[in-house]
Amino acid sequence: MLPPPITSLVAALTKLPGIGPRSAERIALHIVQADSTTVKQLAQTMTEARERVRFCAVCGALTEQSPCAICSDPRRDASLVCIVERPVDIISVEKSATFRGKFHVLGGKISPLNGVEPDDLRISDLEQRLAHEPIKEIVIALGTDVEGDATSFYLAKRLTREGLKITRIAHGLPAGTGLEFADELTLSRALEGRREFQ
Repeated sequence: MLPPPITSLVAALTKLPGIGPRSAERIALHIVQADSTTVKQLAQTMTEARERVRFCAVCGALTEQSPCAICSDPRRDASLVCIVERPVDIISVEKSATFRGKFHVLGGKISPLNGVEPDDLRISDLEQRLAHEPIKEIVIALGTDVEGDATSFYLAKRLTREGLKITRIAHGLPAGTGLEFADELTLSRALEGRREFQ
């Protein structure tokens, strides 16, 4: 039987994404057995990160200063904006090292069952950007679940304007896998999103 402070720590750790009960218990046991200085440093680092990191006023990315480094980078293509669901999605797109435009974080997906309506998202902020920035193309990079598809179609319809191109990222097979591991929808989208060899 674990002492109550460890049980409380385990309960707190299981609230973190990707941390199950067993991992939480291992981490909690490590923390209570670690050097006091190490634990205090960890707690201080977590508190500082939470206090210093905020959302970019322009795109919604996680940043220490607003506007963020991407929004204020003159080398980025200001005519190209990629719409993502969450700030962490920007990190995923950036890791691909192929997108040189700017971003806009929606803050979720339309989901009436979960009480998320278009007005709950940062769509009006995006419309303001369209009015004031030289945006020529919007790339919608949302997931392929029902809510992601519904949100993508809604955005494509609502944001349609003269001289604005609206595209969606292609969906297909993950690198390093074979056709036998692909479901029908993924395979169908991979075929629809095909393009010529160059």
